Amino acid sequence: MAFNFNYKEPKLIAEIGCNHMGNFEIAKELIDLAKSSGAKYVKFQKRNNKELLTKEQYETEHPVPANSYGKTYGEHREFLEFSKEQHAQLKSYCDSIGVIYSTSVWDVTSAKEMCEFEPEFLKVPSACNNNFEMLKVLRDEFKGQVQLSIGMTSKEEVEEIVKFFEETDQAKSRLLIYSCTSGYPVPFEDVSLLEINWLYEKYENRISEIGFSGHHLGIAIDIAAYTLGARWIERHFTKDITWKGTDHSASLMPDGLRRLNRDLNATYKALKRKEKEILPIEQVQRDKLKNRK
Repeated sequence: MAFNFNYKEPKLIAEIGCNHMGNFEIAKELIDLAKSSGAKYVKFQKRNNKELLTKEQYETEHPVPANSYGKTYGEHREFLEFSKEQHAQLKSYCDSIGVIYSTSVWDVTSAKEMCEFEPEFLKVPSACNNNFEMLKVLRDEFKGQVQLSIGMTSKEEVEEIVKFFEETDQAKSRLLIYSCTSGYPVPFEDVSLLEINWLYEKYENRISEIGFSGHHLGIAIDIAAYTLGARWIERHFTKDITWKGTDHSASLMPDGLRRLNRDLNATYKALKRKEKEILPIEQVQRDKLKNRK
């Protein structure tokens, strides 16, 4: 199915997430690096781990001990977690340098806390998009855009989410859905870019926008996603992919983010029809080179 996209300037999000390794100064440094690399948006993560995890999950070991910052998975998550006050400071810092702050929220408490900051948008990660108690907070108490990833989510579940926002006539005005495959990193054959086409076929007239959240290597796939109609591109971002942690290996470093921003904007400029049959740049060559009888 062909779509007549109204291409807009691409919106690139640097997903810092927990790649700050629990260090507040590194978090600020990553904001600076994201800005200098061309990203206008940065995103973190907010969890209330005692609410999010069961007692068993909290007290078990990290599945990859080499990436753990604590003796248990709960301790690991707490080490990486910033407080509500620290997130307020991060937002204030972003505001001061002209970067748009946001965060993913993983539970009801975190959603309520982050709503207080009134960011432009809040993100629902794939792992939590079936938490309808949290979705209700974002739908009914938050005024900004709700961005939501659908990795590891069935099509039936996606429909249930969209209908939930349609109950209050807010899907079309406020809900952005990201095509996403959950994995770190994701091999190219599992990226499944044509899921973007499916989102347009099913939801173009029912939700606000469609984006692409990538966990793959390199930047070529993101250009294809934008060409297919993903107006928002989200990539994990770090200063050093060898740092300790799960997400670094599927993240872009500053030069990669800079090149992605450059290439997305070049693609945006190129995605149009010729304004006239023979462009002025061509007329010079036509006069010089084209054979005429």
